[in-house]
Amino acid sequence: MQTSQHVLFERSEMKDRHLVRKKIREHIADKAKLPILIFPEGTCINNTSVMMFKKGSFEVGGTIHPVAIKYDPRFGDAFWNSTKYSVMTYAFNVITSWAIVCNVWYLPPMVKEEEEDAVHFANRVKAVIAARGGMSVLPWDGGLKRKKVKESFKEEQQKKYCQIA
Repeated sequence: MQTSQHVLFERSEMKDRHLVRKKIREHIADKAKLPILIFPEGTCINNTSVMMFKKGSFEVGGTIHPVAIKYDPRFGDAFWNSTKYSVMTYAFNVITSWAIVCNVWYLPPMVKEEEEDAVHFANRVKAVIAARGGMSVLPWDGGLKRKKVKESFKEEQQKKYCQIA
């Protein structure tokens, strides 16, 4: 990480978020620099869905070059279920698998529309990625796999479900 220009931060620290946003803006303003690679989900999930994107990456401006990545688990599964396997078991499974096959699709560049806010832009990019990768779009944060779901979120989903019937 020291040989490249990583931007590390503590998500819970507001001052870190502002510093990262500033560094990203400076980076994209310098046309001599390479594009930034950002994983806006903030976590990896089980290769079936695209979770909620963090909006910060979509607030700074610039052009987004979406990439859809989907692992093919036929020869070896790259997904690490940290609630089931230790890091050592996962590492052993990966290095002893026949192959880790990954499909990568580079999608057309996207820019934020004039009247679009960062959340809507992030959702539009997420939908394009999910469609190309053949994955479903989920409206919640990938962090839910490690945290208790808020009651208000459960109630909102229950109301939506009741309206379907």
